[in-house]
This record gives sequence, structure tokens and C-alpha cells, in this order.
Amino acid sequence: MSSMWTVAFWKATAERAISTAAQVALVGWGAGALPNTSVPWWTLPVMALAGAGLSVLKALAASRTGDGGPSLTNSEQLP
Repeated sequence: MSSMWTVAFWKATAERAISTAAQVALVGWGAGALPNTSVPWWTLPVMALAGAGLSVLKALAASRTGDGGPSLTNSEQLP
């Protein structure tokens, strides 16, 4: 059983947070290319940071269920 107090948990959580931040930033950037839309450049880092924060919160919530890892489905087995 993994715990949120392990290095493996925080590595997996950081990977998820970085991935989510990149995805949110790309979606925001892409939305600015659509006709009749305008996304100010300074909102992209704010949106990415918010997405990363939500990802970390989800991982912390998931650690309270199942095997204690950052995955809600327990599909990732941490050492």
C-alpha cells in the first residue's frame, strides 16, 4: 500500500500536474485561434496553474481511497 508521504506518490502526482498544465495551456492557446475568440496571453499560465492545482487536489483525494496512490482507479501501482 502506497502513501501520500512517499517520493513515488509525489513523483506520480507531479507528472500528472505537469501534464494537465500543458494540456490546459494548449487548449487555451488553441482556443485563441478559433474565429471570434480572444484569449489574452496572460491567462494561459493562470489557467495552466489552476489545472495543475486541481490535478494535485484530485491526487490527494484519490490517496484516501483504494491503495493510497494518486489514481482513483488504482490502475497505477506505486512501489
